[in-house]
Amino acid sequence: MKNWRKLTFAILLLLLLPTFASAQNFPAKPIRLVVPFPAGGPNDIIARVIGQRMSEISGQPVVIDNRGGQGGVLGTDAVAKAAPDGYTIAISSAGALAISPSMERVAYDTLTDLTPVTLVATVPEMLVVATYVPVKDVGELIALAKAQPGKLNFASSGPGSLPHLAGELFKLTAGIDIVHVPYRGAAPAVNDLLGQQVQMTFLDLPVLLPQIKAGSLRAVAVGSLVRAPTAPDVPTTAEAGFPALRIENWYGMVAPKGTPQEIVAALHRLTTQAMADPAVKEKLAAQGATLVGDEPEHFRSFIADETAKWAKVIKDAGVETAK
Repeated sequence: MKNWRKLTFAILLLLLLPTFASAQNFPAKPIRLVVPFPAGGPNDIIARVIGQRMSEISGQPVVIDNRGGQGGVLGTDAVAKAAPDGYTIAISSAGALAISPSMERVAYDTLTDLTPVTLVATVPEMLVVATYVPVKDVGELIALAKAQPGKLNFASSGPGSLPHLAGELFKLTAGIDIVHVPYRGAAPAVNDLLGQQVQMTFLDLPVLLPQIKAGSLRAVAVGSLVRAPTAPDVPTTAEAGFPALRIENWYGMVAPKGTPQEIVAALHRLTTQAMADPAVKEKLAAQGATLVGDEPEHFRSFIADETAKWAKVIKDAGVETAK
């Protein structure tokens, strides 16, 4: 009996040794870091800054692979279908990981087909109005909307996008009737806001900051619990009396389902070490991003909570889905 146990242990050890060895040497070749959006956007900037530092720390190239399409879904799905060896990963967004699965048919289940590694960064959504709109804060904006139900409208970067659902959450929370005007991306939405074709929008803070600083748009509130360092004079939605109106975009690292825990741990160590670099923090702070770097299980719970939150908004607001 003892000999049988020793033999079983020896077999298990032999089976596990390759995994331990690969984790110890990880990474032993270039890592492909998928960005499910075109180059130049917030997701791409965050991935490139962190990926560069990961490469310097590990001594292996971290190759950025921009795979845009379907609001981040196509690139995220490519990672879900990749080999689970840690060499194909993604830094994906709230939209692809927590919103799109409730809005449309996607080929992956975020928590079943992907392995969370870490929540990389959060970026608050900023509520702004065109300068001709006669309001200076959230209370005045709500009062104006209630005085003119169905007359004010808000722009978004597309149906089912975070800015769209931010506007729907604003409607539900404040009890107002404002009309959604979808655009194909943030740039045309901002252009029409500047052109006074729409009255307001929620968008990532870095997208709006240049226009706010130039006085072309008026900041009303930032959708986070604390004020943004890059816009310290702008109150939060919580300060305005609406703590439930917390709206932050976020970006997290995921790997394919079945990636060994030891490899996930190695990826986590490498990523969080890169995020701890002062130069990385400074570069991303300038983009309005707050670095997080939580544990994989915490990130898994965070994704589940965010998915439930936005699924409820979609249902309660009666948002049309393609499911």
